[in-house]
Amino acid sequence: MPKDWLEWHDLYNSEPKLQQRLEIVREYISYSLDNSPTGTIRVVSACAGDGRDLLGTLANHPRAKDVSARLVEINPQLVERGRATIESLGLTKQIEFINGDATASDNYIGAVPADIVIVCGIFGNLSDENELNRLLGNLSFLSKKGAFVLWTRGNSNGIAYSETVRKYFRDFGFEEVNFKLTATGDMGVGIHRYLGENLPTPKEEQLFVFSNGDCEK
Repeated sequence: MPKDWLEWHDLYNSEPKLQQRLEIVREYISYSLDNSPTGTIRVVSACAGDGRDLLGTLANHPRAKDVSARLVEINPQLVERGRATIESLGLTKQIEFINGDATASDNYIGAVPADIVIVCGIFGNLSDENELNRLLGNLSFLSKKGAFVLWTRGNSNGIAYSETVRKYFRDFGFEEVNFKLTATGDMGVGIHRYLGENLPTPKEEQLFVFSNGDCEK
């Protein structure tokens, strides 16, 4: 995989496992929109990349005009690409794309608690299960009660890392809505619903820490 994240995103044009993962994520975003309450739907996306999962769904979804979203991404080129897509969809008044650190809780103030939380491309870049627990614990700050949380986790070397994630979600008060593996069998995509109460402040100001300094949306 290339280390340049702009190049990494271009792999969506050629890598079947990434294309399959994106298709499932969009399916789950569409499901979450369909099953959100009437009125404004708040969405936040951490490590949003160029926003192709959310924006690609909104391009043809009947509830696109109900969405109020904040996407957070540290790569400025990906942010500019995403902003151009937002403008082309006519959603500039509804969707904010922040060029900033997705681990910093300050970047979500005013946009949370959300109805839909997208944390795809993150779990595989956390150093250990302690960091996974840290992020899952802080989802109570990002999520309102009943929120949908979408996530991804790759499997490798015969280890089903996605099964560990599913277990921890249960431990943190989430109900599994659906889970699928890509046809290639090495990427898991899950959607859970938060059953607990929203916390007005995060448990920690830094929501999570990457093992390699970046994520792979």
